[in-house]
Amino acid sequence: MFTENLTQILFSNWQRTLQPFGVDEVAADKAFNQLVTAYSSSDRHYHTLKHIYRVLTTIEILQGYTNNLTAVQFAAWFHDVVYDTQAEDNEQKSADYALELLSSLGISESTIASVTNLILNTKEHQAGVDDFDSQVLLDADLAIFASSPVDYTEYVYAIRKEYDWVPKAEYIAGRRQVLERFLKRSHIYFTPLMLEFAEPFARSNIQEEIKSLASGYDF
Repeated sequence: MFTENLTQILFSNWQRTLQPFGVDEVAADKAFNQLVTAYSSSDRHYHTLKHIYRVLTTIEILQGYTNNLTAVQFAAWFHDVVYDTQAEDNEQKSADYALELLSSLGISESTIASVTNLILNTKEHQAGVDDFDSQVLLDADLAIFASSPVDYTEYVYAIRKEYDWVPKAEYIAGRRQVLERFLKRSHIYFTPLMLEFAEPFARSNIQEEIKSLASGYDF
């Protein structure tokens, strides 16, 4: 998908999400351009506009499980807007960014509160049994785990590029720890659809990556 076409698709999506709030067109355009700039920085290889597109597309598939679809969509837009691989407060800063920008657009306080809470839940990727909106957002964010082997390999390389400042041995150890933590869960996904159809593929992909890491795979 060409970047120009992707941007156009995302802009239409952004406009649809804002439409019920009667946001000023100029302000909406300016906000969208800010998001595009943030997700297009040169140090991003996976957490890009393509990732946002994939998350939003998966949310559309899972929208029947949501209580507040608009909040989930907004959260998708902002959940990685601040992304520094050497920082530990990206989620908080992304939530703060969302609060400021959505407030400037006149979005209701209740919606913004839901959005910021959803973003903060992406830090640990855990959701309560009744927190259906977080479940959908988290499943969409981690949908890449269940992608085709080709797409998963592309994802693996992109993540490594974002952490290219980390020495190989240290990266392998850290990455294995993260992946093994997901495998130890009783389930990676929360929504019934993802749990039934995506879970087996996700576990298979993760297991294969761990094998590659264990063999000292040279990224």
